Amino acid sequence: MGDKIQQFINANLNTDLHSLLLKKSPFPEVSMQEIVQQIKGKQVAQKKFPFLLKDGIIFPPQVSLEQSSSEKTAVSKAQFLKGKKFVDLTSGFGIDAYYLSENFDEITLVEQNPELLQIVEHNWNILEKKATFINQKLEDFLSENKQTFDVIYLDPARRDNNKNKVFLLEDLSPNILEIQDKLLSISKQIVIKLSPLIDLKYLFSVLKNVSRIDIIAVKNDVKEIVVFLSVKNFESLQCHCINLESEESDFKFEFGDEENAVSEYSEPEKFIYIPNNTLLKAGIFNLISEKFNLKKLHPNTHIYTSNIKLENFPGRIFEMEVVDGKQIKKKSQYNIISKNYPLKPEEIKKKYGLKDGGNDYLIFTQSKKGKLILKSV
Repeated sequence: MGDKIQQFINANLNTDLHSLLLKKSPFPEVSMQEIVQQIKGKQVAQKKFPFLLKDGIIFPPQVSLEQSSSEKTAVSKAQFLKGKKFVDLTSGFGIDAYYLSENFDEITLVEQNPELLQIVEHNWNILEKKATFINQKLEDFLSENKQTFDVIYLDPARRDNNKNKVFLLEDLSPNILEIQDKLLSISKQIVIKLSPLIDLKYLFSVLKNVSRIDIIAVKNDVKEIVVFLSVKNFESLQCHCINLESEESDFKFEFGDEENAVSEYSEPEKFIYIPNNTLLKAGIFNLISEKFNLKKLHPNTHIYTSNIKLENFPGRIFEMEVVDGKQIKKKSQYNIISKNYPLKPEEIKKKYGLKDGGNDYLIFTQSKKGKLILKSV
């Protein structure tokens, strides 16, 4: 797109796109739909992949933008990957490939959508990043391929033919279970990005040669599960809990640790701890108690407590006291948390006549002795 079109796009980044679509394009060679697509792309890029905010970059339709990894999660995945030859078998818009391939000499991108691959090749030329671009179905590439790779990366499509979300590996496209043996025969390491909703125990039951699993969150919102398969045998299987855009340290543990861990239990003490969502996703409820020397309130309440403040906990820390429901004044303003409690936050607000927000917290939960309410001090 020419300079004048780029100027028009930049000048309309905050314009209402619905009203813009009703207008005629000021450029005969480009439709208003195409212009709006580029405006949407730049809007997404500002938050999701700002490295693409350069003149000449072309953005694909909305669905490809939504399915792309963010720049931050791509960088996180790339930290431990290096070698000579890298291939992304489901390149999409190429965000993951751009960062995951940083420490490789030869890069191959495979994508079955010719228009999308053309956009990626155009953008990579602008970014002065070299790769081999192959417009082919993954299955055809694998059947014809005679190369070996140091790392293979896949981000399988998680929707079926009716555009419904799917989660099991056999329902994804490609079907990972059907091709895992082939992948392991041509690469030292396979890296697979999966839905944050997938069950970790299920992954171990159906995948071969799992060496590591990363649970990646951004601001405590779990975005993806990343599974590493390796031809090399590892004595232990590691899990990394990573919460990006937070001050929390990563938490690492070995699978199997949870089965051997034992929780201590207590009524609420001075400090209350709520683990971040990567730890909750990992299901290491007893291990949290053991590793951090914290006491748990109840077997089904994943809230922990101590009298001395633990500074390096991967989650939220509150100084709180137990209160009676009668002590809560109507129309007071609180952030409400409900954990292992019969009522949801909205129901609690209605029952006690509370407003949402402010700096104070109420936690509705239960210990081994029964239901309780905790108020921030």
